Amino acid sequence: SLHDALPIWMLKEKLARLSSKEFLIFMGVVIIGLMLVAGGQLWQEKQEEETLPVSAVTVEQDNRTVLVLNYHKIANEHKSLSVTLDDFEQHMKWLQEYGFTCITPGQLYDFVANGAELPEKPVLITFDDGYKDNYTNAFPIMKKYGMKGTIFVVTGFLGVYDNYLTWDQAKELLDAGFNIESHTYSHKSMTEASDEDITKELVKSRQTIKEKLGIDSDFMAYPTGTYNLHIAELVKEAGYKGAFTIKYDNVSRDSNVYALERVPVFHTSETNKDFLERLQYIPLLYKYGWVKN
Repeated sequence: SLHDALPIWMLKEKLARLSSKEFLIFMGVVIIGLMLVAGGQLWQEKQEEETLPVSAVTVEQDNRTVLVLNYHKIANEHKSLSVTLDDFEQHMKWLQEYGFTCITPGQLYDFVANGAELPEKPVLITFDDGYKDNYTNAFPIMKKYGMKGTIFVVTGFLGVYDNYLTWDQAKELLDAGFNIESHTYSHKSMTEASDEDITKELVKSRQTIKEKLGIDSDFMAYPTGTYNLHIAELVKEAGYKGAFTIKYDNVSRDSNVYALERVPVFHTSETNKDFLERLQYIPLLYKYGWVKN
């Protein structure tokens, strides 16, 4: 408006009447004033930055998710559950090169239930069933790359069937830093069993691990991945602190400790490509809010 333009017009008139010396003094005052204003803004921004890390870290930790990989067999077989040795080694090498740190089910539980902190890039590597090739094939590769894992064993199969671990092999894995947990006693589908049978499967499996290895199994994985809230309650009553599904997702602080998510890894025509795509797909789900809403 004209009212707004008058001060500018008057200022231009006054500037035109100033001598060179007076103009330089005037400009110096203006520059100093601008520097003081800019300095004040920088100081304010610095003060804000100094208070940001606490809240920013809190938000980052609250929104953090944990990758839990789920394998079965590590063998050169043409089966969907059998990831080849070469492919598995590529997975372990990739995890090592990108700075992932292996964690235990107990650490994951504390993260979800108690708000505990985890390493920068945590990963929980799990195997279902307890196949012998987890010891003969996967174990040496994982040692090579400094990785450790958790094996959910069908306790009634160990030492009975040739393609499953022996208890001595399970003990060696345990001594090497692996976790041995329950996959029930005989791998019955829990959604098709009675409450009595489910409880027997859970309790007997836990008791067998205690007898053979001298440890308490605090975690289990649902056979075939099938479960419901009632079954989860039976798992809790049997003394387990948590349970794992095959629901395709990452674990977050909002996860149910009796329905912990995992990312299954299968043998395909392009196993390594599928492996990386699965790992890259999960963060996008969280970034754009497509899961856990």
